[in-house]
Amino acid sequence: MSTALPALGFAGIGLMGLPMCRRLLAAGYPLTVWNRSPHKCAELVAAGARLAASPAELSQYSDMVLLCLADTSVVHEVVFGEQGVAAGGRHGQLLVDLSSLEPSATRAMAAELAARCGMAWLDAPVSGGTAGATAGSLAIMVGGAAQDLALARPVLMQLGQRVTHMGAVGAGQVTKACNQMIVACNALVIAEVVALAERSGVDASLIAEALAGGFADSKPLQILAPQMAASEFEPVKWHVRTLLKDLDGAVKLSHEQGSAAPISGLAAQLMRLHGSQGCLEKDPATLVELYRHLP
Repeated sequence: MSTALPALGFAGIGLMGLPMCRRLLAAGYPLTVWNRSPHKCAELVAAGARLAASPAELSQYSDMVLLCLADTSVVHEVVFGEQGVAAGGRHGQLLVDLSSLEPSATRAMAAELAARCGMAWLDAPVSGGTAGATAGSLAIMVGGAAQDLALARPVLMQLGQRVTHMGAVGAGQVTKACNQMIVACNALVIAEVVALAERSGVDASLIAEALAGGFADSKPLQILAPQMAASEFEPVKWHVRTLLKDLDGAVKLSHEQGSAAPISGLAAQLMRLHGSQGCLEKDPATLVELYRHLP
């Protein structure tokens, strides 16, 4: 029985993809990378990765192709566009999508990929941000066939501390939508809290410490409250546009399922307002500015 590590392909060398790829290389996996802007792959190529000229070439070199891309339309283009993953794919390969997408679109793309070239699909969105990607402590929620996850689990465990099989294809994306509803609403409430403390003459930098271990405590509180209180908005660790995209997707999913999401709907409106003020590419810690500048 062969003990050779599978050859991996990775598309999407961004804030999350870069530290993930560093970990895969450090674990000894043969790695081929592709990014729309090839210069973002330079560090990985210098560390031993192969650079692919297209997603099709990426899949030709790989047993397993991982994606970490911006949204549903980008994933569709990378997989099914000219010289996309499907053009180089073959039966027996596995696509693992770490992006956050719409569940219904994920199911449709998985079916199309299987029909075109026989590749299987796992949706495996992650939570934990760039710090989690760097430390390998991400939470990974997976949709797809159990046998496919069994193949991918050793790879995913290089990236995360927890890999949970949530059900069939699309179930991972549903779970990520639930995650983002909690995270985004939490971020907005933390911004309200910091602004209220400041207006009330309380040292907002002590809020996270004061509430640590209580019912109000959370990772977002411990990360965001100190950043907000100190107005530390650089470097950008994640983007307002990403939270807004995920909130819009969660609200859409709720409507499709006949479920109510009034709090998430309001959060999306507030996030959109903040984004319209030139903040889409900024860190969500800047949400505190929404409340600081109220009349």
